[in-house]
Amino acid sequence: MNPRDQTRQNYNRLAKWYDLFAGSEKRFTDIGIQMLDVQPDERVLEIGCGTGHALNKFAKTGGKVVAIDLSEKMLKAARGKIQGRKVSLCQADGLRLPFASHEFTKIFISFTLELFETPEIPQMLSEIHRMLEGNGKLGVVSLARQERLAVHIYEWFHRQMPTLVDCHPIYLQPVLKEAGFQVQKSTIKTMWGLPVEIVVARK
Repeated sequence: MNPRDQTRQNYNRLAKWYDLFAGSEKRFTDIGIQMLDVQPDERVLEIGCGTGHALNKFAKTGGKVVAIDLSEKMLKAARGKIQGRKVSLCQADGLRLPFASHEFTKIFISFTLELFETPEIPQMLSEIHRMLEGNGKLGVVSLARQERLAVHIYEWFHRQMPTLVDCHPIYLQPVLKEAGFQVQKSTIKTMWGLPVEIVVARK
């Protein structure tokens, strides 16, 4: 089984219980949504929407909202949260996104970028850069790689149990800048002793 299929199956298994496991992430996702500041006339894509926590918030802006996830069962859970709002959902791989260039005003990723292997992250950011319009913005929420004991302990568990502890902290701002983004806003929060970086960057 290839890694993508393994990831999809893992999240299919977790979908029913995901909100219980990931409840602590919602506060940081909400901060990222607020910082991205989506306006009514904008076109928004969320990559890795999971069970759809952010979708209603984006849909309330009245703009075009599109969301993708690799897991069909995560998307099924997300549909149950949309509550009749106009949101397009699509099962897709973040490395091969089925959208045209310059299609979106803003793109949002929360606790998803760090699921990809380190060599894959520039490829994904290149796809995002392609899909954003000229002055488009990217909002990212991710575990941050810092010299902290909690981070080293977490990374040890990630190496030992990569299926269960699947995220890996990343140096977010350097990879964004290398991909051609200009960081406009950033903040660092803490979740269970782990640093969480929240960034808004312009294309």
